[in-house]
Amino acid sequence: MQPTTAHPATQSGTFTIGGDITVNRLGYGAMRITGEGIWGPPKDHDEAIRVLKRTLDLGINFIDTADSYGPHVSEELIAEALHPYPDGLLIATKGGLLRTGPNQWPVDGSRKHLEEALNGSLKRLKVDHIDLYQLHRFDDKVPAEEFLGFLQEAQQQGKIRHIGLSEVDVAQIKQAEEYFEVVTVQNMYSFGQQKWNETLKYCEENSIGFIPWYPLGGGNLEAEQAIHRVAERHGATEYQIAIAWLLAASLVILPIPGTSSVKHLEENTAAAEIKLTEEDLKDLPLPK
Repeated sequence: MQPTTAHPATQSGTFTIGGDITVNRLGYGAMRITGEGIWGPPKDHDEAIRVLKRTLDLGINFIDTADSYGPHVSEELIAEALHPYPDGLLIATKGGLLRTGPNQWPVDGSRKHLEEALNGSLKRLKVDHIDLYQLHRFDDKVPAEEFLGFLQEAQQQGKIRHIGLSEVDVAQIKQAEEYFEVVTVQNMYSFGQQKWNETLKYCEENSIGFIPWYPLGGGNLEAEQAIHRVAERHGATEYQIAIAWLLAASLVILPIPGTSSVKHLEENTAAAEIKLTEEDLKDLPLPK
């Protein structure tokens, strides 16, 4: 199904990040506008630019990227398409992963790497500060005080407005909170993969935005069958139902489905218009 309203992302409701940046809850993840294996430029540069410009038309005002997407390609395309940025647009980026080749993501939480990554993101995005900067991973090869302390200092210096984390449990969030306020958590999460429910609950209790990636969560056949049944009921795609479930699952969830196609972007955003029924939620129960 395609959108039936002019700005479908506005139908997802809003969430205020860090107490001062309000976004529509359905955002856009800019990983897929790079090449295969999230490596190099996109196959269709012009379509990538059209996708980014179309996000704004659809009511999306939260775009998530990272220095490692490409690497660097995603951030460069965002600046090419959207700079100077309109008021109200939140561009979040991340640091803490190296790229050694297609689909290769070694972790590097060293101060040296994070400083290079942050300064590079500032330059590529053409901004003097990052509104939301997220740590890709805790690096078990580096003392936590090194990467958490760096982020704290960068925030104090004004290079970062708000700080988020990715792929973390509650203990790691609490550890980070000794250094700075954690405003978002970005973990893999979907109807079929709910191992982070305790983390989600903590986010709900503390008004922390929860940004799920991989919303279809492949590999759980029973979950896939349930999503398929609900999709048929609505005349929607399974991906749309997966996104609609995330929006229904918690008011702190901020889905960021990604695509390199304008058509798929429009389809994904139409998920904000889907309201799951009681019958649907018997097939797709919400997290407890």
